[in-house]
Amino acid sequence: MKQKLNVLIIEDEKNICDFISASLTAQGCRAITAQTGASGLSLIASQCPDIILLDLGLPDMDGVEIIKKVRSWSSTPIIVISARTQENDKVTALDLGADDYITKPFGSSELLARIRTAMRHSSRMTASGSSPQIYHCRDLAIDIDRRRVTLKGQDIHLTQIEFKIVVFLAENSGRVVTYDTIMSHVWGPYAGSDNNRILRVNMANIRRKLEANPAEPKYIFTEIGIGYRMAESD
Repeated sequence: MKQKLNVLIIEDEKNICDFISASLTAQGCRAITAQTGASGLSLIASQCPDIILLDLGLPDMDGVEIIKKVRSWSSTPIIVISARTQENDKVTALDLGADDYITKPFGSSELLARIRTAMRHSSRMTASGSSPQIYHCRDLAIDIDRRRVTLKGQDIHLTQIEFKIVVFLAENSGRVVTYDTIMSHVWGPYAGSDNNRILRVNMANIRRKLEANPAEPKYIFTEIGIGYRMAESD
């Protein structure tokens, strides 16, 4: 990690908490720990951590309740670290505002990489005061203000819906965005069950336009059963 971060770990399993703390301390971070949801919420308010690592299975409350409470007043990045592997658990946490989801067991390298991604995304949002207006990754560039998408310097024509989907993914690059979140953003209150099929059709068209080989994407990845993730902006 290039900068010293204050990281709050809300985890009741001591061995996992110690492992994460040691990994972060070795990278020059300050690790703050809490074993319950109540103490975690108190530390969030008093310590103002840069990022929160949250277990869902806490002794006094479910971690999803913490996500709800924190998102009512703070945009601090939250990475869920949980033994729950069901797609529904992941989708719920991400839809409620978690920035990422890691299943146990995991390695320190993966954890640190996820933290770096979450912090870069948070920094871009803070620096601009809103979502970034320029996305660039490899040969793909998206100028949101000018409504222009180019690949290897060539203009790519996207329909209005395709452009709206791509921009939303670009604004959240590096993060998993659930199907429901995308549909709600694109179709709003008019999103219905048929929009799930329409979303898949639009994504197939987008990939044909942006990917040299849609079966091996470089820009937009499918998180099976959950949603999509766009490669992080350079």
